[in-house]
Amino acid sequence: SSGKVGTKKPVHPNDHVNASQSSNDSFPTAMHIASVIQIKKKLVPSLKEMLSVLQKKTREFKKIIKIGRTHMQDATPLTLGDEFSGYTQQITNDLDNIEKTYKKMLALAQGGTAVGTGINAPKSFENKFISHLKKITKISFCSSKNKFESLSFHGPIVDTSATLNNLAISLMKIGSDIKFLSSGPRSGIGEIKIPENEPGSSIMPGKVNPTQAEALTMVSSQVMGNNVTISISAASGHLELNVFKPVIIFNLLQSINLLSESISSFTKNCLSGIKPNKEIINKNLENSLMLVTALNPYIGYDESAKVAKLAYKKNISLKEAARELKLDKKLNLDKILDPKNMIKKK
Repeated sequence: SSGKVGTKKPVHPNDHVNASQSSNDSFPTAMHIASVIQIKKKLVPSLKEMLSVLQKKTREFKKIIKIGRTHMQDATPLTLGDEFSGYTQQITNDLDNIEKTYKKMLALAQGGTAVGTGINAPKSFENKFISHLKKITKISFCSSKNKFESLSFHGPIVDTSATLNNLAISLMKIGSDIKFLSSGPRSGIGEIKIPENEPGSSIMPGKVNPTQAEALTMVSSQVMGNNVTISISAASGHLELNVFKPVIIFNLLQSINLLSESISSFTKNCLSGIKPNKEIINKNLENSLMLVTALNPYIGYDESAKVAKLAYKKNISLKEAARELKLDKKLNLDKILDPKNMIKKK
């Protein structure tokens, strides 16, 4: 350029560089573009990778029968595959919701200029802008149907953040379960083994801590907090403009990046290496008093409770307790109390 630095010739910052636009429409446009790209390139691939491993583990564990737990107490049996199928469905639902919802951000505010009316922008400007952007990004962006909403509220971002919040809730549940199931090795549940990624303690030798699951749950907490901030910020728009745009996009992009990276790390360094501890699983299954539930249809709830209480009081098996109560005379206890018969065949 032949112009001098600091002058407005030959290029004027407002008349030329900022022609046909305002920070009020260009900033939310950039918010959408950045978010869509990060979700498409980082979050969705990391979720698909996690889902693939969960599906594999569900198949791998489908014949391993274990005791279920409700209220953190023994319950009726299921398979380890059943347990993991729940996680698989959670992530399937989350991925589906995210892929549907983030596409709302394909609609851009560009062309709304100052308050959404499009003042000082030629009629052809927004269409030419969108056309050029689509060529650059290879993403199907389009013009927002209502620029007034795009400048003053940010509904698509609120919706997208809500789906990330739902994902964080799912991940918190999965991470917490992995911590519980891998607890021990001798004084906890210990039904699964997790990879030994690093020395677990600076003072206790040989300890294996569930650091990947802990990191996943910490990220989940942060994302839930970010969603609250985004919700309050979106509600803080006044009349034709929401000035909370910087804090909205800061928190949304942080959530996307934290989730993407933590999911990839958890999948690679923990989930893919999980193995069943069959010895502990079988021991817990055999010792559980809740197998007594299978007797309900034959002798009723109250009589079944007597069997469980006797077994607990005398520290004997359910079968032994049932025999003491003479139930073996009229019931096939081996068949009824066999955990395999308590699980519906799929």
